[in-house]
Amino acid sequence: MGVRGLQGFVASSCPHVCTTVNFKELAEQHQSKHPGCTPTIVVDAMCCLRYWYTPESWVCGGQWKEYFSVLRDFVRTFTDVGIKLVFFFDGMVEKEKRDVWVKRRLKNNREIARIFHYIKTHREQPSRSMFFIPSGLAIFTRFALKTLGQETLCSLQEADYEVASYGLQNNCLGILGEDTDYLIYDSCPYFSISELCLDSLSTVMLCREKLCASLGLCLADLPLLACLLGNDVVPEGMFETFRYKCLSFYTSVKENCDRRGNVILAVADHIAKVLRLYQGEKKLEEMLPLGPNKALFYKGMASYLLPGQKSPWISPKAKAITTLDKQIISVSSDPESKQGSPESSDPESKQGSPESTDSGSKQGSPESTDSGSKQGSPVCTDPESKQESPMCTDPESKQEDPMCTDPESKQEVPMCTDPEFKEEDPMNMEPEIKRQVTMVSDTEILKVARAQHVQAESYLVYNIMASGEIECSNTLEDALDQALPSQAFVYRPVRQRVYSLLLAGGHDGASCPPVQEWFVYSGNPLTHPDLVRPLQMSLPGGTPSLKLLWLNHEPGTQARRVEVLLACFDLSSSSEELQAVESPFQGLCCLLAYLFVQVDTLCLEDLHAFIAQALCLPGKSAGHLADVQEADSRSRTRGEGAPPLGGPTDLLQDPRPSRLETSLQTWTCDRKQTHPA
Repeated sequence: MGVRGLQGFVASSCPHVCTTVNFKELAEQHQSKHPGCTPTIVVDAMCCLRYWYTPESWVCGGQWKEYFSVLRDFVRTFTDVGIKLVFFFDGMVEKEKRDVWVKRRLKNNREIARIFHYIKTHREQPSRSMFFIPSGLAIFTRFALKTLGQETLCSLQEADYEVASYGLQNNCLGILGEDTDYLIYDSCPYFSISELCLDSLSTVMLCREKLCASLGLCLADLPLLACLLGNDVVPEGMFETFRYKCLSFYTSVKENCDRRGNVILAVADHIAKVLRLYQGEKKLEEMLPLGPNKALFYKGMASYLLPGQKSPWISPKAKAITTLDKQIISVSSDPESKQGSPESSDPESKQGSPESTDSGSKQGSPESTDSGSKQGSPVCTDPESKQESPMCTDPESKQEDPMCTDPESKQEVPMCTDPEFKEEDPMNMEPEIKRQVTMVSDTEILKVARAQHVQAESYLVYNIMASGEIECSNTLEDALDQALPSQAFVYRPVRQRVYSLLLAGGHDGASCPPVQEWFVYSGNPLTHPDLVRPLQMSLPGGTPSLKLLWLNHEPGTQARRVEVLLACFDLSSSSEELQAVESPFQGLCCLLAYLFVQVDTLCLEDLHAFIAQALCLPGKSAGHLADVQEADSRSRTRGEGAPPLGGPTDLLQDPRPSRLETSLQTWTCDRKQTHPA
């Protein structure tokens, strides 16, 4: 994420931009300047996952209690010095950034392949140098932080925009993350999570004012610099020739800079001495080789403008660059939520450097997949087909505004529009949510889903209801292992039933529109989404409405919710067996019964492992589990072959696992006979 080459340039050529600071001292200074205002740090949580997840044995995930302990200590350390934390998580992928998202996923696939090759070759855990964030960590972290009483929010657009906007609008102490885009936004101070020492509460502050002084620029010039260098909106290759010319004419090349560093200095020099010289006399597009990419370029600059901010580089005349066919429809943000902003973001874990993309690539519309096949590959339509992209309008002039769209990447989806939506000016970037169309026309239920999304109380639900498009990033799966199907296929029938529930509106599920799935699995080039149709559930009385399930508080509603949950897993016939299991383990039994029917290659040892996690680990402290892991590691080094934690030996010490295991085995065998795959 961020601006190409800027992080390395600051570290090597502008070290004075980085200043060591102490959060306790900063909090005291902030409170003296703003009496009665709690010093608040807005945290880009996706940037912090690597910092929080520290176990050396990371391949299998887990270590939940240790991880939760790390989060608790992190929160407590800031709370003890009077600092409030607000955590933001990515919630959506912008359509304009889908190419970037896809390239990252394919790059991650190559990294994961190297991880499994190492494991097979060396028969041991890879070191942290090959670290890849365990599957689902970001999702579980949201709920862990909420358990710790923290304000946890999920973005409705690019998360770094919402983080920067929240920091500015709420007069925050600063932003904690690891993304050079925070050097470009004109927001509150930016602090590095990678340099944070929790014991002393010290870290590095990256000062954008000092960066501007080093480059001879103003704060308002930084978005222009970012787009000329390349970021997640403007592909790096778009201005490659321009940057080379700047370097050719640059006379102050620094010997201590690498080529990329000198390119940054040369482009900044060109902005300060050439572009600014003719600013006002010529349009920016006359001074830059924008060609057919004008709209994309201006969109890139506008993406850095926070609510109430304007750019001297974006003139009113720039709005006449292109004429578009559709309008973006927007809905006012929830006044109770502090961060309404234009919608869409990249829910990327921010664990790797982004690759440049070709913004001109055209996405096709996929054909429907066979929803009844557990392992079927999707069939896609002609990739040359263009999708329509809506335009933005200026609420004052009501004229078409081309700044927010790429004319070469269009999408049109014939869905219901929300009558509460209204137009907005993308240049003003007011705290409103841009929304094209919605899959659900019920504005009340859509508002509830949106509120749950923003408060990080649900995952993917609002995306499905609002746009009919969802994504699932890389999971640690061995692409060469043909015995285990990808989780994308294993859980697809569950998702299809959920789609029916979310989109049917209480009507026949067969009439529901399909959902576009961008799921990463072996062999999927991600050139098109899988078009997956909802799968109607068999429930007495039909599929209940979301209003009944979400908003009704009558005594019988909870039982109805349980019925729907079982129906999603196709376990309606097993209701009585589930009720005989202790309440905390009913969800576990649902999952295991479903998995062992769907995946024939799971064995008894797998069942042991699942049950051990549920029954043997809760009574152990995080410190005890960490000690056990270290002891096991030493035993393996000595060749003693100690059994893994939570294995069959542990299960024999507790009578409950054997009873639960027997029930599950019998239950699963019965289901496989009555529900053959």
